[in-house]
Amino acid sequence: MNGFMEKIRPKKALGQNFLTDRNVLARIVETAGISAGDRVIEVGPGRGSLTRLLADAGARVLAVEIDRQLAPLLEEEFGKYENVEIVRADILDVDLRQLLPSRWEGKWKVVANLPYNISSQVLIRFLDNRQLFSRLVLMLQKEVGERLAAPPATKEYGILSVFCRLHFDICREFIVRPGSFFPPPRVDSVVLRFEPLPNPRTDVGDEMFFRRVVKAAFSQRRKTLWNCLKSSAIVADDGRLTLALAGCGIDGGRRGETLSLEEFAFLAREILRYMD
Repeated sequence: MNGFMEKIRPKKALGQNFLTDRNVLARIVETAGISAGDRVIEVGPGRGSLTRLLADAGARVLAVEIDRQLAPLLEEEFGKYENVEIVRADILDVDLRQLLPSRWEGKWKVVANLPYNISSQVLIRFLDNRQLFSRLVLMLQKEVGERLAAPPATKEYGILSVFCRLHFDICREFIVRPGSFFPPPRVDSVVLRFEPLPNPRTDVGDEMFFRRVVKAAFSQRRKTLWNCLKSSAIVADDGRLTLALAGCGIDGGRRGETLSLEEFAFLAREILRYMD
């Protein structure tokens, strides 16, 4: 890394905390299972420490960087690497279905230290484009990571828990302490490995409608499932909601956070039957 790159200060507005711990960087590459020829999309390469390790391991790296100051420096830093491409863009604006196949038609791996302020939004984009990936290794704020792997009836269990479980096996790999970053964040981070499932874990019917039901169920966590669904106006009247809940054997007096993925799937399919 050139000396000027080391002097670049993280930008708070972009949620930048540069990972500097070499042992953690090496563990991330190991967790991703990088081998020669792998295609990897890296989000927020920062100073390029992880980018270099991925490239040196033989991966072809597509690094997406939003920082207008960092991007040209990264291009200069990796100018001699034939297996690294820097893309100046906001990952939330990138059309992954167009970008990745234009470089390579096979499956990609994702390796990213996601900024805390956009991690949930980026995760949804990866979820919606899951067919493109063979594995995702993501570093997230520990609190967010706990939500993703949380079981029902826990305070961490929520919308992302349900959405991700439908399409991924999720494994918590290791915790990363604040001292591994510059500047140190105020909280711990966690590295999670996502393995896309060949098929959804259960039949949800219309997935967009399923998502509406799940979001409605969690819209007011202190209220009952009945009240949440009723106030969301997903079902036209009380009678249809009663029939849908009875059809899947779910007590409307429960709270949404107590429902398993399979129960949400059954509920969404039943409600859809009474939409007409």
